[in-house]
Formats: sequence, structure tokens, C-alpha cells
Amino acid sequence: MEVGLERSVKPMVRQLANPRNRWLVPVSILIALAAWEGIVKWGGFPAFILPSPARVWQRFLIALGDGSLLRNMGVTLLEVVLGLLAGVLLATFFGYLLAKSRLLERLLSPYLVSIQAIPTVAIAPLLVIWFGPGISSKILICMLTVFFPVLVNTVVGVRAVPENLRDLMRSMHATPLQTLIYLEIPAALPIFLGGLRIGATLSVIGAVVGEFIGADRGLGFLVNVGRGQYDTALVFVAVFSLAAMALGLYGLVLLLEKRLLAWQKRGKS
Repeated sequence: MEVGLERSVKPMVRQLANPRNRWLVPVSILIALAAWEGIVKWGGFPAFILPSPARVWQRFLIALGDGSLLRNMGVTLLEVVLGLLAGVLLATFFGYLLAKSRLLERLLSPYLVSIQAIPTVAIAPLLVIWFGPGISSKILICMLTVFFPVLVNTVVGVRAVPENLRDLMRSMHATPLQTLIYLEIPAALPIFLGGLRIGATLSVIGAVVGEFIGADRGLGFLVNVGRGQYDTALVFVAVFSLAAMALGLYGLVLLLEKRLLAWQKRGKS
């Protein structure tokens, strides 16, 4: 599923990156804001049901001015970054082991698939109970959310290495470490980075789920505060901040991919 998602998202990203199509994003945003304003105006919705874009912007400035937005965003970003790093490291390690050992894959796959099949929101309360409502439980939830997509792409990437290249490395008497560094990592990197893109966006979801269950800080906590006070504009501010965070992480992975895979373009030219 992760590979299929990447195949569908990648052409769209390339189209948006085209200089001739860059005007599409701001125009689409303006159209969405105009439609939003029209729905609020013509529908006669009260602010606690659907606030106008202007009211959300005013609430954003208030939250930015009193420091509550940046303070809570910093907490969520810390949880996301630490959970993402831990999840990627563990997934890469176990993914490489599974890719190299069919026996280990048969032993662990049922457990890994079962864990992935359980909704994160069902596991989160247990982690909060066991590890407390602090940052540790949120990092673990992020790690679990990121783990499976990166694991699968690591396994697929390592196994996608052409066998004739492995034969070439063996004929040159390369050590396992040399094979890993000079063959398996470069060959598996494009697929691995595809999993990292998905994991980067999912990590934000993991942090927010944990904050919904139990937290006194973070953007998820801010959403709960806005919901409890019928401050729907604050909920929109927190949601848009989460979207911006996910887009930022996705963009960082794109930059990393562009840097690490520059050799592919040089090889084609």
C-alpha cells in the first residue's frame, strides 16, 4: 500500500514543483478561502460551529501573541521529531534483518502485522497508563505509527537489489559491510525514502493521538481546550498548525531525497 501511495503522490508533487504550475497552489488556496467565507456568510453558521477565515486569523494572532501557539507547537514538534527518529532507526534495523532472513520474517511478520492492524487510538491509552502522560508515551506512539511503513519499505528496498549485482560483489570478494555500504544502501535508498515520506506525515498523527488521550501540552491539547471551550477558531488554528508541521517534515524529506539521490540524475545525463 505504501509503495502504491508513493506512485500516486510522486507525479502530483512533480507537477506542483513545475515552475509553470506553481501558481496553482496559491490560487487554489484563495478559492478555498473564498468558498469557506461564502459558506459561513450564506449558511448563517455561528462562530462556535464554523468560524470565518478572518476570525480564525484573528485567533491565530492572539495565540501567537500570548505564546500559547509556539509553546504547544514546540512540544508537539519535539515529540514528532524524537518519535520519528526512533521509529526510523528501529524500522531500518529490523527491516534489514527481515530482508536478509526469510525465517525471521516468517516468525515476526504475524506479530508485526497484528500490531499494525490495531488502531493507534486503541494502543495509546495503554502507553499513557504504562509510561505516564508525559513526553515518553507520545514518543512511543509516534514511533509505533512510523515503524511499519518504514519497515516495509526497507524490506522491499533491500530485496529489490538485483541479484547480478550481488554476484558481482561476491566475485570481488566484498565483505558483508562493503556490500551493505556500496550496494544495498544506494540501491534501497529510493524505496526507503518513500517510506520515510509516509512516516514523516504519520508521525504527526501519532503525536496528536497521544495528546488527545492524556496531555497538558501540545497542539492536541490545544484542540481539546478549544473543543471544551467551544472556541472553534482555536481548533482550526491548531489543526492548520499540524498541517503546516506535516508539510514541513514532508518537504524536508524531499530535500533529503534530492540531495541523497543526486547521483541518479547524474547517471541518467
